[in-house]
Amino acid sequence: MNILLCPLSDGGYLYPALAVGRELRLRGHRVSVLGRTGAAPFAAEAGLPFAAAEEFGGERAFSVARWGVTGLAQYRATVRAARQARADLLVTSVLCNGALLAAETLDVPVVVIGLSIHLWTYRSGGDGEPQYGRTRENRTLETLALYEATREEAGLSARPSRWRPATVATAAATAGGQDESPLLGDALLLRGDPELEYPGAELPPRVHQVGPLPWEPAADPGDLAAVDTALARSGKPVVYVHLGRFFGGGTPWPRLNATFTGGRYQAVVEQGRTAEPCPAPDADILLVRKPWLGPLVDRAGLVLTAGTSAPVLGALLRGRPLGVTPNGSEQPVLAGALLRAGAAVHLPRTGEPDQAGLVDAAWRDDRLRSRAHRLGRRLADAAADGPRRAADLVEQTARTSARQPATSRENHGYSISRPGPRGRGEPLGGRAAVDRSALRLP
Repeated sequence: MNILLCPLSDGGYLYPALAVGRELRLRGHRVSVLGRTGAAPFAAEAGLPFAAAEEFGGERAFSVARWGVTGLAQYRATVRAARQARADLLVTSVLCNGALLAAETLDVPVVVIGLSIHLWTYRSGGDGEPQYGRTRENRTLETLALYEATREEAGLSARPSRWRPATVATAAATAGGQDESPLLGDALLLRGDPELEYPGAELPPRVHQVGPLPWEPAADPGDLAAVDTALARSGKPVVYVHLGRFFGGGTPWPRLNATFTGGRYQAVVEQGRTAEPCPAPDADILLVRKPWLGPLVDRAGLVLTAGTSAPVLGALLRGRPLGVTPNGSEQPVLAGALLRAGAAVHLPRTGEPDQAGLVDAAWRDDRLRSRAHRLGRRLADAAADGPRRAADLVEQTARTSARQPATSRENHGYSISRPGPRGRGEPLGGRAAVDRSALRLP
């Protein structure tokens, strides 16, 4: 089977896809990666062939920061690359509307690698769940609206979807609205643990728990030595801080500077996707920007994060408790799950109350540490078998799709393509030619 990985190119999305791709390649499948140029070294380290989205018209198409506005470019790049790779199946990330639509155009199945929690409405249950920031229904409807807008841009709005269309109106009118949602693809793989979902909630049938899917590039020994030298100058216990996007929530730097100036702890702060770092000259802060986090978490006793999946899973897999300061996206939902599990404490976005005191209390809280370690053991057990379970689901999805008849579509002038041989798209007019670009996938 020819499989095209087309995840978002940011590490928190790219790395889990590479973990699954490695397992699929071990099983004899031909696996290629499509992404932004900057993702090429990571695909190479994972041992998978790579094609740059820019070569297929996908400028900025696989950036999580622009996921809501680059769906059309992502769609076009994925269609062209998948045709050239003769892909039988796509593996993409949650929020990749363009890749979902490409699978529809090409009549191939698509597996979506999700976050550590389910973002959208449950199939049933979840009654009484606190709605952090916004309701699940609101988040579902907003995401569907962006999907539909991309679908219209791509010229697909007049066609029936492969899945029964879950339009904004349909989702609002049905209980949950997720059983037939296109956002799930043919299968959505969650990287967390059932304990992180709200008690009593039932996930949609196409959603599966597979565990963390951990993979990251190896740390450079020279970089690690430089980190150790810098930390040794202070000698204070280390807190790892992973900054996420602010989503209009304001800069965290005044709070971080106050917490790590003249106190008991020093911080390694991963700048991540944030801009304009402002560590104070006298603060015990080492600012880094690394494509890996595992060795940095290993050096820390506590992890502070906004509540995105990568640092949360990285911390828990190493038994580290967390301090969470959620802002937008999945952050409030995941932060709420961690607080329910007793694996994290909430640190307000303001400097009050005393942040240094809260960090110190969290560091010394044996019960917090014990609960984080317990949840981490569950995740570690799942991680050991996660790529195999994910690959099983990919293969199962392909088999199920092969037993189903191809989607019937009309050959309208506004359609991008129609089903070709073995379900692959071909240009209107029936010619067998495919898009050619400067970079050919194997």
